[in-house]
Amino acid sequence: MIPALDEAREVADAIASAAAPTVEVVVVDGGSRDETVARAQKAGARVLGCQPGRARQLQAGVAGTAAETLLFLHADTRLPPGWESDVEQALEDPVVCGGAFRLRFDDRRPGLRVIEWWARLRVAFFGLPFGDQAIFVRREVLQEIGGVPQAPVMEDVDLVSAMKIRGRLVALPRSVTTSARRYRHGGVLRTAWRHALALGARGAGVDRGRIQAWLGR
Repeated sequence: MIPALDEAREVADAIASAAAPTVEVVVVDGGSRDETVARAQKAGARVLGCQPGRARQLQAGVAGTAAETLLFLHADTRLPPGWESDVEQALEDPVVCGGAFRLRFDDRRPGLRVIEWWARLRVAFFGLPFGDQAIFVRREVLQEIGGVPQAPVMEDVDLVSAMKIRGRLVALPRSVTTSARRYRHGGVLRTAWRHALALGARGAGVDRGRIQAWLGR
């Protein structure tokens, strides 16, 4: 499932990376003004529409599909070939509620490799993958936690935190490839620092609307 908003340049490649014989690729468009919808349909995805907002779009996708396993993919993230087998094998263990892949950027600058290294530590020690790592979850678990948490930002952190209460989270050994465009635009250190502060603010109970405004999203 791919939430998208004005992602005409990215969405077809994301769909292609997710395509598999047993997989339905669904794009949930939040009102794009570019060719996102047309390109998603041409690439073979089913397209749903709703109001913008990643959490809202993901929940609309959940409601509009029936698959027992759901994987949430950012439009600028690419899954590795054969990814569906990795997910299926992980879920053979009934204790596993879901999981995510490792993070790899499409830019190999040293600063971004440090971010990748930190992401691995964050998952290893805190069990906290982010949305750009392609989180997957059993539908029954998602139903038990009340669906995708509805927050203007950091819904991925809320989702993973709720999932861990219901079962074991798996860190898959292979990597997705994610665009480093946000870091290129805002600067690696500055963007990483803002993300870290936002995570801390969430933990301190700061209003999500304030965090969203501060992050400029």
